[in-house]
Amino acid sequence: MWSLVTTLIVAAGPVGVVLWQNSYDMDEQRVSIRHGGHTLNGVLATPKDGRKRHGLVVYLHGDGPVDATHEDGYKPMWEANARAGYASLSWDKPGVAGAPGNWLDQSMDDRADEAAVAIAWARARPDIDRDRIGLWGASQAGWVLPKVAARTPVSFVIALSPAINWLRQGRYNLLAELRADGASKARTEAEVAKSDATRRLLERHATFKEYVKATRGDADTMNADRWGFVSRNHTADARQDLRALRGVPVLLTLAGHDIHVDTADTERHYREVLDADGTLTVKHYPDATHSLLKQSIEQSDFKTTLTALFSPRSLFADGFLGDQQQFLKDLGRGSNTTP
Repeated sequence: MWSLVTTLIVAAGPVGVVLWQNSYDMDEQRVSIRHGGHTLNGVLATPKDGRKRHGLVVYLHGDGPVDATHEDGYKPMWEANARAGYASLSWDKPGVAGAPGNWLDQSMDDRADEAAVAIAWARARPDIDRDRIGLWGASQAGWVLPKVAARTPVSFVIALSPAINWLRQGRYNLLAELRADGASKARTEAEVAKSDATRRLLERHATFKEYVKATRGDADTMNADRWGFVSRNHTADARQDLRALRGVPVLLTLAGHDIHVDTADTERHYREVLDADGTLTVKHYPDATHSLLKQSIEQSDFKTTLTALFSPRSLFADGFLGDQQQFLKDLGRGSNTTP
């Protein structure tokens, strides 16, 4: 009998650790937001601090079919927000996790309109402080954040690895990946030529059929939905839109191992537009990848899975969660919140 008990305890130990490490100090509830004749399926995470009203961080996803929690990847950040006294709101992209629509049909303006509707919904809630609502956005959301701020007042912005210009980002990413693969000069030239040919098709608004014909069944050919998405958004450029963030506290977080976004280019443009107001805070994480995860972890699927199970907060670059929490705490100093 004791042998059986010992076996059960040993077996249950890791399960208990996983459950404990993936339990977060906040309350979560599913919410529905009406927008454009359909519903945004979302999650609202709120602090357990006994207060009746909280500030709010509205999450804007990067590229890809992302659900409201980013497969639970957002939860360590939501917990950091909660500890600073802020709730977090996020929703499934259209067509993801049963949500209606198709996120590939969206433009950056469509995404900004969606976020503005979500903010209006939040402002009408008695548990949200309407004067302390801000944005969090990663990567592709860099083109959405300032568009939202131009549509509705926001109290702050947290921008993770945001890009400036769609085509420049694409070229930077292509060359960075080729370097990482140790590509030969011949291969690099061939890939650049292929990319240039695709850009010319985009410039003349080529149809998907023309694109398929031009690529001759290349293995990397985009499908029809993706071609439509790229055609719709390839001229995206945040430089002019960033002016909408003047006077708004902005936390810009940049990774040292980002092969998707040229962080030096991003920082330069953010500083050119926002530095004069003294509201821009820039944080660098030398050991981080584009997603702000530790490079030593992200480069191994095994390490990523193991860390996500047993220590999910440790996925992120050292100091990242604490810096985000402190940024929000500093915003809250002197604010009036209802106890």
